[in-house]
Amino acid sequence: MIDKIFSFLLLFIPITVIAEVRHASPLTLFILSALAIIPLAKFIGEATEELAVYTGPALGGFLNASFGNATELIIGIFALQSGLIEVVKASITGSIIGNLLLVLGSAIFFGGLKKEKQTFNATAAKASGSTLLLAMVALVIPAVFLVTSTTAPSVVVEKLSISVSFLMIGVYLASLFFSLYTHKHLYTEDVGKYDGRWSISRSIFILALSTIAVAFMSRVLVGSIEPLVASFGWTELFIGVIFVAIIGNVAEHTSAITVAIKGKMDLALQISIGSATQIIMLVAPVLVLISLFFQNQMNLVFNTFELVAIIFSVFIVNSIIEDGESNWFEGAQLLVAYFIMAVAFYFHQ
Repeated sequence: MIDKIFSFLLLFIPITVIAEVRHASPLTLFILSALAIIPLAKFIGEATEELAVYTGPALGGFLNASFGNATELIIGIFALQSGLIEVVKASITGSIIGNLLLVLGSAIFFGGLKKEKQTFNATAAKASGSTLLLAMVALVIPAVFLVTSTTAPSVVVEKLSISVSFLMIGVYLASLFFSLYTHKHLYTEDVGKYDGRWSISRSIFILALSTIAVAFMSRVLVGSIEPLVASFGWTELFIGVIFVAIIGNVAEHTSAITVAIKGKMDLALQISIGSATQIIMLVAPVLVLISLFFQNQMNLVFNTFELVAIIFSVFIVNSIIEDGESNWFEGAQLLVAYFIMAVAFYFHQ
């Protein structure tokens, strides 16, 4: 049923192209391109997983790291090119709190509805949680530096962001080495053996075609943001945190909930927390480095409201996963926390 829904959404790709040619309204283009990106993000994820079957766990893990959040990265690049720095930062914030609160909350809630509790590997969960805490430090320090060092020129903030970006990428690669090589037994227990359905050539073709299509749809999506801000009064912060972030994560939402209902909470945690970690430790610093090639450079200084949302998200998730058990009420708490933040971002000016 779910696969049929995603297949149906592919119809919005040609519809978006036609709407773009006919110069449809910004709202129409935003909605159509968003619906078109959703199935494409799913196909990118599936093609990467299929390739991982043939490449082995090490290279497969690298492919997942490279393409796991390809949609967010592509949208971010086009937004940077258009000078929408705040939208990029907001989408990063939205992806983090979305994966930690909305995705994980939904997985824990629906997975625990018919069970007294669900268990998962507490050691692996704590390792993921500590990586999130480190990532949070990497986001907080540049903002605190800017506030406390009143005489620091913007070039110093830019150099700090670049330095932190390289360190974050290094730590992320180290986390891959930890999960795929030295301590892979902590992460493979619940995944099991997966037999590929696609050939290597088909996987590469679908991956390449989906990536190209996402690039085009992202250009349309980003191009409609500024007119939306002008027409509806929505802030770039709200659009980035809620809409752009959810668009790129719908496939992960579905996967996390599906595996959680099947009782595979270890895998659900890998999908949600792993994606949030990847956004902070890989996507954000890569976008900082890519922005050096554009007129407007992006730094790692997020506004106070975004930082507080991220900090609370990380701490509440760590408090829930530390005992290696979960229940539906804990999932509901995460969901309520997300919707409180979503409403606040809507009203924030």
